[in-house]
Amino acid sequence: MNRTTDELMDALLSKQDVQAYLEENAGEMLSGTLAQQLAMLLQRHGLKKGAVIEAAQIERSYGYQLFSGRRDTPSRDVLLSLALAMRLSVDETQTLLRVSGLAMLYPRVRRDSVILHELAQGNSVMACNARLEACGEPVLGD
Repeated sequence: MNRTTDELMDALLSKQDVQAYLEENAGEMLSGTLAQQLAMLLQRHGLKKGAVIEAAQIERSYGYQLFSGRRDTPSRDVLLSLALAMRLSVDETQTLLRVSGLAMLYPRVRRDSVILHELAQGNSVMACNARLEACGEPVLGD
């Protein structure tokens, strides 16, 4: 993926034929399942499923189902907890949300701003929840 979203939007809107756009930009499209994305991130960061599930503070069997692909529609909070547990970058987290069809974090939303800050700082789920609570926002998982 080399083109910005704005560049892709300009290219899309300038085309008469959407098929031509899709063919020309095939390498720019998000693809794969949530399980594939999670597996790639585990490998990239050298992490183990069990440790991530524990750090994310999600139920163990449910976490393994997400990683195996038997469950593929987690809540946004579960994905954010996994992102924090994996110490993902903001960009990696936004991609994970997009692949899952969930709303990306938006800095104009108070709660999202806190989560974005905690992700950028590399903080844990516990630290993020403490900051959310201190800011009067619902913690992850509520």
